[in-house]
Parts: sequence; C-alpha cells; structure tokens
Amino acid sequence: MGRVGLREDDLEERFVRSGGSGGQRVNKVSTCVILRHRPSGIEVRCQQERSQAMNRVLARRLLLARLEAQRREQLHAEAQRLARIRQQRRRRSERVKARLLREKRLVAEKKSLRREVRRDAWE
Repeated sequence: MGRVGLREDDLEERFVRSGGSGGQRVNKVSTCVILRHRPSGIEVRCQQERSQAMNRVLARRLLLARLEAQRREQLHAEAQRLARIRQQRRRRSERVKARLLREKRLVAEKKSLRREVRRDAWE
C-alpha cells in the first residue's frame, strides 16, 4: 500500500481566530488553521497551539492521517468485494453439494407435513 501524498495545489488554507482559553492573544490573532483538501472534500481544523505556524504543521499531519485512513478504508472495501466474488465463483466439493441437497430435502419434508389435510383422503 503506497503512502498518500499531499500536493500544495490541492489544499485550501484559511485562518480564523481561535476560541477557548488563551487570553487576549487568542482573541486578537488568527491562530486557528482550517485546511481543506479539494479533491476529497476533507476539512480539518487545528487550534491546539498558540502559534499559527505550529497549527499549520499539525493541521497538515491531521489531514494526512485522515486521507490515509480513508484510503485504507477504500482498499479494505475493495478487498472484501473481491473476496466475495472469489467465494461465489469457487466450485463446491461433492461433499458440500450432497449436504446442501440433504438439507433441502429435509426442509421440503417439513413443509410437506405442514400441508392442510384433505377430508376426502380419509374416507
């Protein structure tokens, strides 16, 4: 599995004022970084640090982690789909076929016992 690469052209970066604790500095300086990956539409928001530069680095790491998780999920889904197709195409052994037919016969017998009894059959 290859690593996901980030191209700067694909990123849209915005800076807004952080919220929460941090005093006047947080209220005056736009240290919160919102990073959006255009092709996938994934958006991350980072305001962990007081410095904008550090938040930019952390936002990129977070975005990369989310993109890798999404890619892993897609690869896993594709592997499951292929495994399901492989399972469906696989030939059944004679023993399995015989067991399936035996089970079918038992179900058919059960169902035949559920039928309504006709009165003219008794007379």
